[in-house]
Amino acid sequence: MAAALTYAYRGRDSAGKVVKGKVQASSEGAVVTRLRTMGVSPIAISESNATGLQREISIPGFSKGVKLKDLAIMARQMSTMISSGLSLLKALSILAEQTENEKLAKIMTEIREDVETGVSFSDAIGKHSQYLPPIMINMVRAGETGGFLDGALDSLAENFEKEVKLMNTIKSAMTYPVVVLVMSLVAVVVMLTFIVPIFSSMFASLGGKLPLPTQLLVYASHAMVYVVPILIVVIIAFSAWWRTNKNTERVRAFVDPLKLKLPVFGPLIQKIAIARFSRNFSNMIGAGVPILTALRIVGEVSGNYVLQKALVTVAESVRQGESIAVPLNEARVFPAMVTQMISVGEDAGSLETMLEKIALFYDDEVQATTEALTSLIEPLLIAFLGVVVGGMIVALYLPIFQITSLIH
Repeated sequence: MAAALTYAYRGRDSAGKVVKGKVQASSEGAVVTRLRTMGVSPIAISESNATGLQREISIPGFSKGVKLKDLAIMARQMSTMISSGLSLLKALSILAEQTENEKLAKIMTEIREDVETGVSFSDAIGKHSQYLPPIMINMVRAGETGGFLDGALDSLAENFEKEVKLMNTIKSAMTYPVVVLVMSLVAVVVMLTFIVPIFSSMFASLGGKLPLPTQLLVYASHAMVYVVPILIVVIIAFSAWWRTNKNTERVRAFVDPLKLKLPVFGPLIQKIAIARFSRNFSNMIGAGVPILTALRIVGEVSGNYVLQKALVTVAESVRQGESIAVPLNEARVFPAMVTQMISVGEDAGSLETMLEKIALFYDDEVQATTEALTSLIEPLLIAFLGVVVGGMIVALYLPIFQITSLIH
């Protein structure tokens, strides 16, 4: 079989509009055949395999990825188009052309090309598991198998939209405290690096012994010459290491339990994980995904290693014939209210509805907690900024109060 090559084409669609793009095929004849199935009359076809300096360069850590917001928009648009009667190929073509995220547009193009060659939509999505979450792959597969792909995509879009809303709530609540903290640290570094040395040289010319707070401030200023470069190198090295290793099992097994034990942020992190678990589990059950598969996937996308390992244990217990609520309760990760509501949902045959209610409850809890947290953090940060910067100013002006004794 001939190796697939990349061809650039220019042609006219059924409306007479000139369209351009790239396809992979074994020959120009195969490109012509594929374009005609897409409803495009070819004008020009040329081979465009990029080699050498023409090859696109992707720098690790700097290449643009696919955000959850992009997936939410894509899922909503695809659900709308398919439910309106558009074919899957046409919907994929439209998405590939109008998606703003370049990486997602490229993925949509490759998925469309796979579907054109006879690959199922879910299998085509599964080839891009590095960028597309497993919940999307499995819900599409369930909708494809059950004949309700538009409904599965609609549930997926709603899931992504609620997840984006949840993350935006947290980000907006944390923006002000983070900005204040960064400004305070920058102010301290600037004062120690530029302001204190001026006062230090002036005090040295006057002679005499400086007060202890001023001496400590001068020592800290001298140390900044060595500390700042070392700190920059450490931050850069740690950022690179963290970007590479943050998702490894060893790091997550150590860091995630510590997150849940944090005095203020621990309960918030737990509520976010439970809201995500409940919402994803409800949507996957509603889409017809098998319970064991759903438990594995919601564990992977829960965002916390402790909850993920607990769901692995729950899945094993369910495989042996037990209910979901009993092993969830024994895992001691979920509050009693959650396990009791799941137990009632199992008994009444309304597990999907009960999980949705749990997700809505914890969405509200997360919003209330973040607002309360913001109200608590803001005055603490302002007090911290006042103490640090004010203390430095007082330490600088203490010798001036003793200026008479220093001159004599």
